[in-house]
Amino acid sequence: MKYVDSAQVKKNMGSRLFINNFAKFIFLLATLFGLVVLVTLIYRVFTDSIGWIDFNFLTNKLSTDPEKAGIMGAITGTLWLMVVVAPVTMFLGIGTAIYLEEYAKKGRLQSFIQTNIQNLAGVPSIVFGILGLTVFVRGLDLGSVILAGGFTMSLLVLPVVVVASQEAIRAVPQFLREASYGMGATKWQTIKNVVLPAAIPGILTGVILALSRAIGETAPLVVIGIPALLIPLPDGLMDKFTVMPMQIYYWTIDSALVAEYANLAAATIVILLLVLFIMNSIAVIIRNKFQKRY
Repeated sequence: MKYVDSAQVKKNMGSRLFINNFAKFIFLLATLFGLVVLVTLIYRVFTDSIGWIDFNFLTNKLSTDPEKAGIMGAITGTLWLMVVVAPVTMFLGIGTAIYLEEYAKKGRLQSFIQTNIQNLAGVPSIVFGILGLTVFVRGLDLGSVILAGGFTMSLLVLPVVVVASQEAIRAVPQFLREASYGMGATKWQTIKNVVLPAAIPGILTGVILALSRAIGETAPLVVIGIPALLIPLPDGLMDKFTVMPMQIYYWTIDSALVAEYANLAAATIVILLLVLFIMNSIAVIIRNKFQKRY
């Protein structure tokens, strides 16, 4: 029987406990650092926006006078952008996920497509802006209009919807499909009546996250030439437009010359955060509703 040195065992245990506690301390510091930065940012934004958010700010158009400037044009442009992004992203994203998970044969082609979709999710957003400028603005000669911006943002968030929808469809138990086939249902009937209803919570989560990212992105719109100082309100897909992130971007730049623009940018950030909070809350409500049903 091999002799065990109790002193050495205690020493090793003490060393492991020290390393464990040190690692826990480092991770705690990292978490606290992120929280401190977040709280500081939110505090600064809210304090700078006090006194600037009112009915006139939400309903007025852009103006060179900070006291009269509003974001009605940016809000309208954001809503019009979502009119394009939401249906395009949902149709293409969910359709792609259904094909890859339910119809595509497992092999090199399916693996190639899957790998490229996952890689696209990590591509910098400005690259999608260059693609949108080349294909939609110049190639199709649409110009810097809502339709071109919507298609560009759809390409940006499409991988997020595809990956989330695939994971949701993949999580549906196989016995549900087999039970549907056993009752004589076709493949499409099984997907429509069994798979998709069970996968809806995960799919909706991915869609809402994708739309939230589209609302908050700026770089692709800067590249395709979306203006910030736009007085007329858009009323169609072929009109020029601006969005809240673009307005925040330009007001932040102009704050170096006029200090009040920093307050306007902060107020717009608060409105944008409120919109994102409402969207995520709706996603949680819908997801919980469908989870209880299925």
